[in-house]
Formats: sequence, C-alpha cells, structure tokens
Amino acid sequence: MMIRKPTFTEALIPLVGMVLLLGIGYGKYGLPIQFLLIVAAFIASIIAWRCGYKWPDMINGIAEKIQSSLPSLLVMVCVGAMIASWMVSGTIPMMIYYGIKIIDPQFLFVTAFFVTAVISTFTGTSFGSAGTAGVAIMGIAIALGVPLEIAAGAVISGAVFGDKLSPLSDTTMLAPIAAGSELYDHIKHMLYTTGSATILCIIVYTGIGLSMDTAQMTNPETVTAILNNLEQLYTFNPLLLLPPVLIFWGAYTKKPTIPMLLLASVLAIVMGMCFQGFGLKTALQAFVNGFKVTMIPGAANVQVVKPIISLLNRGGLMGMMSTVLLVFCAFAFAGIFSKAGCIEVVLERIIESIKSVGQLVTATVGSTLFMSIVTGSSYLAILIPGEMFRDLYKKFNLEPKNLSRTLEDAGTCAVPLVPWSVAGTYMATTLGVPTLSYLPWTVLCYSSFVFAIIFGFTGFGIAKMKK
Repeated sequence: MMIRKPTFTEALIPLVGMVLLLGIGYGKYGLPIQFLLIVAAFIASIIAWRCGYKWPDMINGIAEKIQSSLPSLLVMVCVGAMIASWMVSGTIPMMIYYGIKIIDPQFLFVTAFFVTAVISTFTGTSFGSAGTAGVAIMGIAIALGVPLEIAAGAVISGAVFGDKLSPLSDTTMLAPIAAGSELYDHIKHMLYTTGSATILCIIVYTGIGLSMDTAQMTNPETVTAILNNLEQLYTFNPLLLLPPVLIFWGAYTKKPTIPMLLLASVLAIVMGMCFQGFGLKTALQAFVNGFKVTMIPGAANVQVVKPIISLLNRGGLMGMMSTVLLVFCAFAFAGIFSKAGCIEVVLERIIESIKSVGQLVTATVGSTLFMSIVTGSSYLAILIPGEMFRDLYKKFNLEPKNLSRTLEDAGTCAVPLVPWSVAGTYMATTLGVPTLSYLPWTVLCYSSFVFAIIFGFTGFGIAKMKK
C-alpha cells in the first residue's frame, strides 16, 4: 500500500475520538486516563494504517515524541528525587514552618505567585520552582486550611511566569528560534501580554484572599500542632538553605540543570545525616522510593498529627514513575497521530481561513493549543506552529517577535493545563492537586493567550515590520 496524506475527515477522527474518550471516560466516569489514551492511540493507528503506514513507522513516530521530551522527563524525575532529599535535610519542612508563622492566609495566594515567579525567573525552570517553593507553599496552604486548588493555581501561574520570561528557560530560547526573532526582543515583546496577565493575577489572587473568611478556615489548634510536630521532628538551621542556594548559583552560572539537581540532592542527603540524624541507607531509600515521616529518627516517640503526613510524605524517583507512564501513553497517541500526517492536515486547513491580523494571531493560538492537547509537549507546541506560520506573519508585514510571543503565550502557558502532558502530570503529582481542579485558578496560563488574541484584533502591542 502506498503512503498517502490523510483526508481532513480522517485527520479529525483520532482527535475527536481522544476528546470524547477523555471527556466522557475520564471527565465523567473517572476511568484510568492511561487506558483511554491507549485506546485513542489504537484509533490513530487505524487511520495511519489506512494511509499506508506500517507498525515500524508508528513505533518510530512514538520514539520521536519520547526523544523530543526526554530532557523534560529526566528533569521531572530528578526534581522528584530532590524533593525527597530536601525532606530528609529539613529544607522544605523549615520553609513550611516559617511560612506558617510569617504568611497571612489572606495573602498566601498572591505571595505564592510572586515567590514562584521570582524563583522560576532566576532558575529558568517552572519544574524546579513548583517542586521546591511550590511544595512548601502547598504545605503552608494545608496547614492554614485555605483552598488547595487556588494555591496550586497561584504556584503554577508564578512558575510559568518565569518559564516564559527567563532567558535561561528552554522554551524562551526555543520560541524565537522557531519564529526567527531575537531572544531579548522576544522577551521584551512578551511584556505586553505577560505583563497584562500578571496584573490580572495580582488583582485576582489578592481579591480572593481578602474575600476569604480565614477565621473559619484556620484552626489555631491544628496550626499549633503542626508547628510543634515540625519542631519535634526536625532541627532547623540556616545552613539548610544551602541546597536552594546551590540551585540558584547553578542557574546564574548556566550550569547544566540535571547535574545541579542531583548535586543539590546529594548535599541535602549529607545535611540530613549531619543535622537530622538520618542513616545513609534510610536517606537513599527516601531518595529512590519517596520520603515518609516514619523514616525520621525519633518519629516513633512523637504523636504525629495527620496533616504532617500530607505535608511531608512525597517525592522520590519512584514517585514520578506513574507520571512518566502517563506521558508515555500520551506519546503513543501523539506519535502515531503525528506520523500519519494528521497534524499537518488540520493546521493547513486552519491556515487557509486566515484573512486578518486578528485571525492570524487567533489561528496561531488555536494551533498551538491544538498541538499542546495532542502532543502534550511544549517543545512541539512551539516548534511546529512556528514553522508553519513563520512565512504567513511576513506576508502580513509583522515582525517575527509577534509570532514568538504568541507561541509562548499559548504553548508554554497551556501545556500545564493538559492533564496528560509532561507539565500537567508533573504539576498535579508534585502539588497534590488534580489538573482539572487547579485549571480555573491558573490565571496567568489562560489569560496570556486571551490577551494575545485581544491585542491581535485591536493592534495594541503588535509590531509591524520596518520598511
């Protein structure tokens, strides 16, 4: 059978099938998302077979998708191990302890946004920001009794802020390459949409916090019990902040991310042995299998309250394996769907209908969201629409930085909202809140591409080419 291009109807069948399977099966009935994605991949394989592709071709398509996101998967697994090691050292528990004492519950959400925004801007990674300060903030939210889904939304919004604007971020470097613009022109141009979204975040998170009745949410007895437990279980020391300092130093000096994460983990394990009395075997078990409160020396002599278990039991290399499995299932669908040529057919149909700048920006946003949903990869969501729309932006006499900005507004921001994406599964696993629960509160993630569309139709913040 000769290989041919799928028809538009054939290209839509796997996509519609996936949406129905996940919308009804996962959204309504709560069926395992991994199984539903495998069924969607089977539907895509039938279309690929009809177009002349053999099974080895489909396997190659899956392998290509896994290979493109392998760096992110490795970072995700290393962050899981780092979280467990920082529990061993007492670094995260110390952040939680002093955060409970210092942060007013009414300003927790806006504080969460600012803290993670600063950290992700300096480090260039939303994963590291959410996995360190984000975990501590979620612990504070649990202790203070504030809504966890809003806290998670604020953490992710702040983490994505830095991931968009930091010159150290991989997506920030990738978008101008895909669009043909310059890095710092791209960053400056993003201030229009990201700046507007940031102002909206500050208003929303501050407003929600001030409107809360914290007297009903915060149980003083529970907070006191948590603080007492942390004092009994850990010995706090300013030196426990050395692992985060090491991460900041590595980011500032542009050291490779994964070696720095592992080095910070090893340092934390050594500090846990020195300051908290952990044995090497126990510390390494936490590093691999995840941290448990029962591992703490002397924990048997402490009456541990239930919230402490929710706060501290997390992390480890194995703790991320279910997330990696989910990503592999998503790539099974994405790889076959892409290999069959379905993505190109859908995007070409979108491009044919563009008649104005506003429609062009909207189509770019729509195509990038489409790629985010189908592939679950921010890299592919930026690269493929970037290649397809680059000449069209020139045709409309627009600077390439308009395209690179829009790719990030929709690509970098939307992927954490997709439950089966690398970022979505990581955030849900790390912060302990399902993707669909935190989605409405990730204000920066969806307002960025909404502002991009508004500016596209109004012309505000749209840079024309110089003659």
